[in-house]
Amino acid sequence: MRILLVDDEEELAQPLQRILTNQGYVVDSANSGDRGWELAQTGDYDLLILDWMMPEKSGVEICSELRQKGDNTPVLILTAKDTLDDRVMGLDSGADDYLVKPFELRELLARVRALLRRIPIASEPNRLNYADLELDRDNQVVYREQIAIALTEREYQLLEYFMFHPNQLLSHEQISQHLWKEGEDVPTSNALAAQIKLLRRKIDRDRPISLINTVYGKGYRFG
Repeated sequence: MRILLVDDEEELAQPLQRILTNQGYVVDSANSGDRGWELAQTGDYDLLILDWMMPEKSGVEICSELRQKGDNTPVLILTAKDTLDDRVMGLDSGADDYLVKPFELRELLARVRALLRRIPIASEPNRLNYADLELDRDNQVVYREQIAIALTEREYQLLEYFMFHPNQLLSHEQISQHLWKEGEDVPTSNALAAQIKLLRRKIDRDRPISLINTVYGKGYRFG
């Protein structure tokens, strides 16, 4: 299941993303309303967790505009607003649930599970393809031009994450939080860059153009 978390409070968003990832969800995050809106419009998510008050565009605005476009992706609103009028406004925007900060983590996870149970479970593809690159998820084997490529477990996880997010800018933080689970020491950006270099060497070989592009100061884009 894929979740988009949009919250500008890093002290809340970062631990929450790690915990959700540790629960087995694929989690993308954004720290502003505009970036959240951009990601939400891709329609690639099973659940949106949106903070009400954010720079540029609020979570309620994102939810309302998605509903106007006919997007029925479940939405959980997080907010410090706790009056009855606020709750009514949040739900009237099209949100499916509403959780007041501060909240217990167990309650949030229960709300997430409840919202995800409302949608049909769609099986993720067994094979991922991009150009002449193919990833066999059942056997954890990668092929390029039908030639098998041996990857380490970390390299495989990195490539799989990239292939689930083609042509998207992924930050160093997003990639690191996916690769290094809760309880593991998250390495420096230099360590991640070294991991990217090793993966490039294996999947690109001597090709002049890499499938993994560095966006300097921001992260990486696959494709």
